[in-house]
This record gives sequence, C-alpha cells and structure tokens, in this order.
Amino acid sequence: MPVTAAAYAQALVGETPTPWGPVAGLGADAFTANPLLGADALEPLIAAAEACGAGVFALVRTSNPGAADVQDLPAPEQPLHERLAGLVDGLAPRLLGESGLSGMGAVVGATAPEHIARLRSLMPRSVFLIPGVGAQGGRPELLGPAFAPGPAAALVAASRGISAADDPALAAEQLRAVVWDVSTA
Repeated sequence: MPVTAAAYAQALVGETPTPWGPVAGLGADAFTANPLLGADALEPLIAAAEACGAGVFALVRTSNPGAADVQDLPAPEQPLHERLAGLVDGLAPRLLGESGLSGMGAVVGATAPEHIARLRSLMPRSVFLIPGVGAQGGRPELLGPAFAPGPAAALVAASRGISAADDPALAAEQLRAVVWDVSTA
C-alpha cells in the first residue's frame, strides 16, 4: 500500500515524473486519508503534504450512519476511533504550524457529538474537519469541544443544508454565527 499511497500523494499534491518531464498533480491544499491501512501507508501522503505545505485529514470518527459499525468497535484498550486518534496525534508534529495547530488533522463527524470532547483530548494539536451538520442531523451548537484550542481548531463542513435551503446565503450566515459562538465560548 505505501507504493499506491505514494502515487496518490503525487497526484494530489506533488508531481509524477515521466520520460517527457514531470506532470503536475492537482495542487490540493489538503486532502482526506484513510488511516485503516496503517502508518506505513500514511507516510508517503504525510511526506508529500510536508514537502508542499498541504494538510491531511485522517478519517477518525466519520459522520455517516454506518461509522459506528467499525469505528466504534471496542478493543481491549479503547474503541477503534480512539486508536486512530492516537495515530493522528503521533503524526501531528510532522505538520505542526507556528500557531500550535497541526496540518495533520482529523475528520470527526458532527453526528456523534458525544465523542468530540474525548477526541479533542486525544488530538489537541489537530484541526478537526467536521462534516455532518445540517442534512445529516449534526447540530452545530454541540460542537464547542472541537474548538478547545481556539476558533481555528475546526472546520465545519456543510453543503446540502445550505444549498437546499430556501435562502442559502441566510442559511450559511446562520450556521457561521452559531459556529462562531461555540468556537469562542
């Protein structure tokens, strides 16, 4: 898998060498990665992100209804999502910024807010990418623990709840206001 991950890294944030010269990748600022393949498969992705100043968001506790089927499985010491959080936190120093937050982030769904405070304690330096607000049922007013280090510590992703609203601009502004309130509380 590290060979495949290296190819993904080239396509996302790097370039692919060819006999005719390098072919630029997508130039992504950040991307999501699946940590279930292990640290060796994440390594090429993190190295590429480090080389070009990009961010990586590892799937830790996602917002989809089936996430609990795998990510909440109990293990001898901790549920799988907590083990994944430990992996993310161990990699966070590689992409640590001047702010104290890391470009090694985590996808933490808004639909299971009962896990957010614990995951924040396990990943204090990681930016959380929080999907699931709106159409999936996540409530922004429950996201305060994600912002423990400050307002920049989490990004709330919302699309259907805004785009399907009667007034998308108003829906976006209302969400922004709630998120700002909980992020600075």
